[in-house]
Amino acid sequence: MRIPTGLRDRLMEANGRLYTLSVDPGHRVYGEKLIMRGGGEWREWSVTRSNPAAYLAVGGSAFPIKRDSRLLYLGAASGTTASHFSDIVDQGTVHCLEFSARSFRDLVRICGRRGNMIPLMGDATRPESFAFAVGDVDIVYQDVAQKGQATILADNMDAFNAGRGMLAVKARSEDVTASPHDVFVEAHRTLVSRGLRVVECRTLDPHEKDHAMIVVER
Repeated sequence: MRIPTGLRDRLMEANGRLYTLSVDPGHRVYGEKLIMRGGGEWREWSVTRSNPAAYLAVGGSAFPIKRDSRLLYLGAASGTTASHFSDIVDQGTVHCLEFSARSFRDLVRICGRRGNMIPLMGDATRPESFAFAVGDVDIVYQDVAQKGQATILADNMDAFNAGRGMLAVKARSEDVTASPHDVFVEAHRTLVSRGLRVVECRTLDPHEKDHAMIVVER
Protein backbone atom coordinates (compact mmCIF):
# COMPACT_ATOMS: atom_id res chain seq x y z
CA MET A 1 0.00 0.00 0.00
CA ARG A 2 1.37 3.41 -0.97
CA ILE A 3 0.68 6.63 0.90
CA PRO A 4 1.11 9.48 -1.62
CA THR A 5 3.83 12.02 -0.99
CA GLY A 6 2.36 15.12 0.60
CA LEU A 7 -0.59 13.31 2.17
CA ARG A 8 1.09 11.64 5.13
CA ASP A 9 -0.62 14.14 7.44
CA ARG A 10 -4.01 13.06 6.06
CA LEU A 11 -3.55 9.38 5.13
CA MET A 12 -2.10 6.61 7.27
CA GLU A 13 -1.53 2.86 7.06
CA ALA A 14 -1.72 0.94 10.34
CA ASN A 15 -1.68 -2.84 10.66
CA GLY A 16 -2.37 -3.22 6.95
CA ARG A 17 -5.41 -0.93 7.02
CA LEU A 18 -5.89 2.51 5.52
CA TYR A 19 -7.08 5.53 7.50
CA THR A 20 -7.90 9.20 6.86
CA LEU A 21 -7.61 11.95 9.46
CA SER A 22 -11.16 13.02 10.25
CA VAL A 23 -12.29 16.61 9.77
CA ASP A 24 -15.41 15.71 11.81
CA PRO A 25 -14.07 13.95 14.92
CA GLY A 26 -16.43 11.83 16.94
CA HIS A 27 -18.72 10.94 14.06
CA ARG A 28 -18.84 7.85 11.85
CA VAL A 29 -20.26 7.96 8.33
CA TYR A 30 -20.83 4.25 7.65
CA GLY A 31 -19.88 2.46 10.86
CA GLU A 32 -16.14 2.65 10.16
CA LYS A 33 -13.53 2.01 12.85
CA LEU A 34 -12.09 5.08 14.60
CA ILE A 35 -8.65 5.21 16.20
CA MET A 36 -6.65 7.91 17.96
CA ARG A 37 -3.09 8.63 16.81
CA GLY A 38 -0.89 11.69 17.27
CA GLY A 39 -3.65 13.71 18.88
CA GLY A 40 -6.07 13.20 15.99
CA GLU A 41 -8.93 10.85 15.16
CA TRP A 42 -8.46 8.57 12.17
CA ARG A 43 -11.24 6.82 10.24
CA GLU A 44 -10.67 3.44 8.60
CA TRP A 45 -11.08 3.72 4.82
CA SER A 46 -12.60 0.42 3.74
CA VAL A 47 -10.90 -1.12 0.70
CA THR A 48 -14.00 -3.22 -0.02
CA ARG A 49 -16.43 -0.30 0.06
CA SER A 50 -14.42 2.41 -1.69
CA ASN A 51 -12.71 2.14 -5.08
CA PRO A 52 -9.94 4.70 -4.45
CA ALA A 53 -9.06 2.94 -1.19
CA ALA A 54 -8.85 -0.32 -3.14
CA TYR A 55 -6.66 1.43 -5.72
CA LEU A 56 -4.19 2.49 -3.04
CA ALA A 57 -4.30 -0.96 -1.45
CA VAL A 58 -3.28 -2.68 -4.71
CA GLY A 59 -0.32 -0.33 -5.10
CA GLY A 60 -1.76 2.56 -7.08
CA SER A 61 0.96 5.15 -7.45
CA ALA A 62 -0.66 8.03 -9.35
CA PHE A 63 -3.20 9.26 -6.77
CA PRO A 64 -3.70 12.87 -7.93
CA ILE A 65 -5.67 14.36 -5.04
CA LYS A 66 -3.91 16.91 -2.83
CA ARG A 67 -4.87 18.69 0.36
CA ASP A 68 -5.95 21.84 -1.50
CA SER A 69 -7.62 20.14 -4.47
CA ARG A 70 -10.91 21.33 -5.89
CA LEU A 71 -12.63 18.05 -6.66
CA LEU A 72 -15.79 17.14 -8.57
CA TYR A 73 -17.11 13.72 -7.55
CA LEU A 74 -19.55 12.15 -10.02
CA GLY A 75 -21.73 9.46 -8.48
CA ALA A 76 -21.14 10.33 -4.83
CA ALA A 77 -24.04 8.11 -3.65
CA SER A 78 -24.62 8.50 0.10
CA GLY A 79 -21.18 9.96 0.72
CA THR A 80 -19.01 7.06 1.93
CA THR A 81 -15.98 7.69 -0.31
CA ALA A 82 -16.69 11.41 -0.57
CA SER A 83 -16.33 11.75 3.20
CA HIS A 84 -12.79 10.31 3.01
CA PHE A 85 -11.97 12.71 0.19
CA SER A 86 -13.28 15.45 2.50
CA ASP A 87 -10.77 14.33 5.14
CA ILE A 88 -7.93 14.43 2.61
CA VAL A 89 -8.73 17.81 1.01
CA ASP A 90 -8.95 19.67 4.31
CA GLN A 91 -7.83 22.81 2.48
CA GLY A 92 -9.95 22.18 -0.62
CA THR A 93 -13.48 21.39 -1.75
CA VAL A 94 -15.44 18.30 -2.79
CA HIS A 95 -18.43 18.95 -5.04
CA CYS A 96 -20.56 15.80 -4.68
CA LEU A 97 -22.95 15.01 -7.53
CA GLU A 98 -25.62 12.34 -7.11
CA PHE A 99 -28.64 11.41 -9.23
CA SER A 100 -30.63 9.19 -6.84
CA ALA A 101 -32.98 11.11 -4.56
CA ARG A 102 -32.72 8.45 -1.85
CA SER A 103 -28.92 8.51 -1.76
CA PHE A 104 -28.93 12.29 -2.02
CA ARG A 105 -30.83 12.63 1.27
CA ASP A 106 -28.06 10.76 3.09
CA LEU A 107 -25.41 12.74 1.20
CA VAL A 108 -26.92 16.08 2.28
CA ARG A 109 -26.84 14.98 5.92
CA ILE A 110 -23.13 14.14 5.71
CA CYS A 111 -22.28 17.33 3.83
CA GLY A 112 -24.04 19.33 6.53
CA ARG A 113 -21.39 18.22 9.02
CA ARG A 114 -18.44 18.87 6.71
CA GLY A 115 -17.78 22.40 5.51
CA ASN A 116 -15.76 21.34 2.46
CA MET A 117 -18.43 19.01 0.96
CA ILE A 118 -21.06 20.52 -1.34
CA PRO A 119 -24.03 18.32 -2.34
CA LEU A 120 -25.43 18.59 -5.87
CA MET A 121 -28.31 16.62 -7.33
CA GLY A 122 -27.97 16.08 -11.05
CA ASP A 123 -27.11 13.92 -14.04
CA ALA A 124 -23.41 13.34 -14.71
CA THR A 125 -24.11 13.06 -18.45
CA ARG A 126 -25.27 16.71 -18.50
CA PRO A 127 -22.49 18.81 -16.95
CA GLU A 128 -24.02 21.97 -18.36
CA SER A 129 -27.01 21.48 -16.04
CA PHE A 130 -24.97 21.88 -12.84
CA ALA A 131 -22.00 23.94 -14.08
CA PHE A 132 -23.40 27.09 -12.45
CA ALA A 133 -22.79 25.53 -9.01
CA VAL A 134 -19.29 24.18 -9.59
CA GLY A 135 -16.95 26.36 -11.65
CA ASP A 136 -13.47 25.13 -12.56
CA VAL A 137 -12.01 22.16 -10.68
CA ASP A 138 -8.61 20.50 -10.49
CA ILE A 139 -9.80 16.89 -10.59
CA VAL A 140 -12.87 14.95 -11.68
CA TYR A 141 -13.42 11.64 -9.90
CA GLN A 142 -16.07 9.40 -11.47
CA ASP A 143 -17.81 6.39 -9.96
CA VAL A 144 -21.06 6.04 -11.89
CA ALA A 145 -22.61 2.69 -12.75
CA GLN A 146 -23.78 3.10 -16.35
CA LYS A 147 -22.64 2.88 -19.94
CA GLY A 148 -20.25 5.40 -21.46
CA GLN A 149 -18.20 5.86 -18.31
CA ALA A 150 -15.05 7.08 -20.06
CA THR A 151 -16.99 9.56 -22.17
CA ILE A 152 -18.74 10.96 -19.10
CA LEU A 153 -15.40 11.55 -17.39
CA ALA A 154 -13.91 13.25 -20.47
CA ASP A 155 -17.01 15.43 -20.95
CA ASN A 156 -16.87 16.64 -17.35
CA MET A 157 -13.13 17.25 -17.44
CA ASP A 158 -13.70 19.41 -20.52
CA ALA A 159 -16.66 21.22 -18.96
CA PHE A 160 -14.82 22.10 -15.75
CA ASN A 161 -11.28 22.57 -17.12
CA ALA A 162 -9.92 19.77 -14.96
CA GLY A 163 -6.29 18.84 -15.48
CA ARG A 164 -6.61 15.38 -13.92
CA GLY A 165 -9.20 12.66 -13.62
CA MET A 166 -9.86 9.33 -11.95
CA LEU A 167 -12.26 6.81 -13.45
CA ALA A 168 -13.49 3.83 -11.45
CA VAL A 169 -14.50 1.58 -14.34
CA LYS A 170 -17.29 -0.86 -13.50
CA ALA A 171 -17.02 -3.47 -16.24
CA ARG A 172 -20.40 -5.11 -15.62
CA SER A 173 -22.19 -1.77 -15.68
CA GLU A 174 -20.53 -0.89 -18.99
CA ASP A 175 -21.19 -4.19 -20.80
CA VAL A 176 -22.28 -7.31 -18.95
CA THR A 177 -21.51 -9.52 -21.96
CA ALA A 178 -17.92 -8.35 -22.56
CA SER A 179 -14.82 -9.46 -20.70
CA PRO A 180 -13.70 -6.93 -18.06
CA HIS A 181 -10.31 -6.72 -19.78
CA ASP A 182 -11.94 -5.66 -23.04
CA VAL A 183 -14.03 -3.06 -21.22
CA PHE A 184 -10.93 -1.59 -19.57
CA VAL A 185 -9.07 -1.49 -22.90
CA GLU A 186 -11.98 0.29 -24.58
CA ALA A 187 -12.19 2.85 -21.76
CA HIS A 188 -8.45 3.47 -22.13
CA ARG A 189 -8.87 3.94 -25.89
CA THR A 190 -11.76 6.37 -25.43
CA LEU A 191 -9.85 8.53 -22.97
CA VAL A 192 -6.81 8.72 -25.23
CA SER A 193 -9.03 9.64 -28.17
CA ARG A 194 -10.29 12.60 -26.12
CA GLY A 195 -6.77 13.97 -25.75
CA LEU A 196 -6.06 12.59 -22.27
CA ARG A 197 -2.90 10.80 -21.20
CA VAL A 198 -3.41 7.62 -19.20
CA VAL A 199 -1.01 7.79 -16.26
CA GLU A 200 -2.01 4.49 -14.67
CA CYS A 201 -4.57 1.73 -15.04
CA ARG A 202 -4.95 -0.91 -12.32
CA THR A 203 -7.50 -3.61 -11.73
CA LEU A 204 -8.90 -3.57 -8.20
CA ASP A 205 -9.07 -7.32 -7.58
CA PRO A 206 -9.39 -8.84 -5.05
CA HIS A 207 -11.08 -5.91 -3.30
CA GLU A 208 -13.48 -4.94 -6.11
CA LYS A 209 -14.27 -7.62 -8.68
CA ASP A 210 -14.37 -6.55 -12.35
CA HIS A 211 -13.33 -3.00 -11.49
CA ALA A 212 -10.34 -0.93 -12.56
CA MET A 213 -9.05 2.53 -11.74
CA ILE A 214 -7.77 4.68 -14.59
CA VAL A 215 -5.90 7.89 -13.75
CA VAL A 216 -5.55 10.47 -16.51
CA GLU A 217 -4.15 13.93 -17.06
CA ARG A 218 -4.03 16.48 -19.85
